[in-house]
Amino acid sequence: MKKGIDNSKILDAIKTALPLENKFVSLHEPRFEGNEWTYVKECLDTGWVSSVGKFVDLFEEKLAEYTGVKRAVAVVNGTAALHICLTLVGVEPGDEVLAPAMTFVATANAITYCRAVPHFVDGEEKTLGTDPYKLGDYLKEIADVRLEGCFNRLTGRRIKAVVPMHTFGHPVDLDPLVEISERYKLELVEDAAESLGSYYKGMHTGNWGKVSALSFNGNKVITTGGGGAILTNDESLGKLAKHITTTAKIPHRWAFYHDMVGYNYRLPNINAALGCAQLEQLPGFITRKRALAERYREVFGQIEGVTFFAEPDFARSNYWLNAILLDKDFSGERDNFLEMANSAGVMTRPAWTLMHKLPMFSTCPRMNLDVAERLETCLINIPSSSFLGGLHE
Repeated sequence: MKKGIDNSKILDAIKTALPLENKFVSLHEPRFEGNEWTYVKECLDTGWVSSVGKFVDLFEEKLAEYTGVKRAVAVVNGTAALHICLTLVGVEPGDEVLAPAMTFVATANAITYCRAVPHFVDGEEKTLGTDPYKLGDYLKEIADVRLEGCFNRLTGRRIKAVVPMHTFGHPVDLDPLVEISERYKLELVEDAAESLGSYYKGMHTGNWGKVSALSFNGNKVITTGGGGAILTNDESLGKLAKHITTTAKIPHRWAFYHDMVGYNYRLPNINAALGCAQLEQLPGFITRKRALAERYREVFGQIEGVTFFAEPDFARSNYWLNAILLDKDFSGERDNFLEMANSAGVMTRPAWTLMHKLPMFSTCPRMNLDVAERLETCLINIPSSSFLGGLHE
């Protein structure tokens, strides 16, 4: 039997990579080093702080330019973005939507906002995201492809879409997922909430799904305070996304006329101003985050019983949240390490509780989830703020 893992060595390795003394280290915190004060002050000085203003348009334009998509629509948060994405691809009440068991709860929540049913799928250790090959084998067993779509033989419900999530900023293997989506008549919607600045085979995430969702929460690579965006290469869907997220109001100088049920998901101009300033600094943020990840990779290469999770070979990741994986024999030490690290002022956390273990999703359909269940027991997120990557410059 293997000797127990030395938690103090893991904690020392983190401190060596940082290094910080006598200071609380957050998991991920925003950094404001550019034009944030200038742009926000302009909103205050001019009074354009709410749902319209030049910074909303500029933020959308710069997001589209950076990610390479044809259209970006800014919204109030990432969950709202994903909700609208699912609506745009035709997810209807009673449909099933394939989604990872290991994800933030917003992925499953957005599906239920459409009165659809999350159908949980397994991940792979190479990406921490959806395993396309295991999913393909599973669909061979349970899916019935008809002229009108894909149906679950076990439940009789239509399976309308698949939502891969780029876990901690690491892209899933998208090419085989695209092939599976086409074979089974599924709409591909990327939950790219965590992957701004990440690339799959040289192209930014968000370009494979018919629509994709980003998040700009305070703990993301860049932040608008709260905020999100819908990305698409379909101009008509982009136009519709903008319309229904702004209450479906027909433009007029004074009349209030709405031609369909819409949502008040607009990102305020003052938040977009913050986002514009953050976008200007994004390349630097990514450079520093990747430098921090490389230091972690080096120090953890010397620690027995733990592995630093590195980007898959087909990807260039933003390393939004760095992660270490305890060897299977040591997974029982996870909570002991979390207690030690957080008590020492180094914020760490486990992976999310798997979706099927939450009470509201416990009866949802799911495939075999062996990999996700193993990852849940051994994965630990460690400090990842962009400024930490500049400490050795």
